[in-house]
Amino acid sequence: MTATERATELAIIAARAASDIKAQEIIALDVSEQLVLTDVFLIASGASERQVSAIVDAVEEALFKEGVKPIRREGKSEARWVLIDFGDIVVHVQHAEDRTYYALERLWKDCPAIPLPEDARGGGDATEYRDPDDGGAIHLAGDARR
Repeated sequence: MTATERATELAIIAARAASDIKAQEIIALDVSEQLVLTDVFLIASGASERQVSAIVDAVEEALFKEGVKPIRREGKSEARWVLIDFGDIVVHVQHAEDRTYYALERLWKDCPAIPLPEDARGGGDATEYRDPDDGGAIHLAGDARR
């Protein structure tokens, strides 16, 4: 099973909204075969707590315009790692330092990446950090393994 067309569409809308706020290293992963609760993880980074909050607000606003409301949101008050569950997609917006530390891309490396349009990838396209010698795992710019 793969992510639904609707989940992919919502991920692209959310990614574009995040990119408009200068989110970095935006990626979408099809987690539908690993999880029954959602189809897509969208992961984006912000350079500061203020930027993380702005990215979260932009994503929520963009998806609200599509008639999609968050089921749950966690971490907004600290703005270091905010998780927003929209049902079909789960958006993770992390401070760049936390993203490197927690490395969700490595945890979910067996899940295929969903191609995002160029205007939805943010700065520092994460595909630049795929290591073919490491099973295609994604390594972020600040990752010590690089």
